[in-house]
Amino acid sequence: MRPPAIPSAHRPSTPGGQPVWKTAAVTIALFVAALWVIQGVNSATGDELTDDGIEPRAVSGLDGILWAPLLHADFGHLQSNTVPLLVLGFAVLVLAGLLRFVLVSAIIWLVSGVGVWLFGEPDTVVVGASGLVFGYLAYLIVSGIFTRSLLQLAVGVVVLVLYGSLLWGVFPGAPGVSWQGHLFGAVGGVVAASAMARRDRAAGQLGPGVRR
Repeated sequence: MRPPAIPSAHRPSTPGGQPVWKTAAVTIALFVAALWVIQGVNSATGDELTDDGIEPRAVSGLDGILWAPLLHADFGHLQSNTVPLLVLGFAVLVLAGLLRFVLVSAIIWLVSGVGVWLFGEPDTVVVGASGLVFGYLAYLIVSGIFTRSLLQLAVGVVVLVLYGSLLWGVFPGAPGVSWQGHLFGAVGGVVAASAMARRDRAAGQLGPGVRR
């Protein structure tokens, strides 16, 4: 009898035979490296790219929703996002797989960007990948609740212990920091976790009392 298939989120290797953790490490490293290249170009051109960020409630700033997570105010800003983006993005990739990582990222990207455009400070330009950081953090913390997966619940607890203090960033605090981007990034992470669980149930991969 053929053994039951392992759900995609827990396969030990990708279809090409590459271990999941290696694929995850390369993927998130390439994404973060691209952010550093973009910031290098931005710095070399006098920070002209920064102007393409989100301008809250300005029609001309709507396209910033697409570009803001790829842009940063300076190298210090990017550096502060690099380690949590690498760690949390890697965790999402290992648990979810590449396709789901892209879907989760897209949801967080959109929810965070729209939230900033609607509720951000007027006459400002908001840039940075911190919305993704907070989105991945929230996704990892709550995903196990929606999927009833013991593995993902355990990961959520570990992530909460290691990075839970970041959640204070969803409240107004330091000047010049878009807490709205943090808040709506986290909201996007919760929305993504719920959407992925509903997607699995619709596909018959999850059900009441299921553990995996």
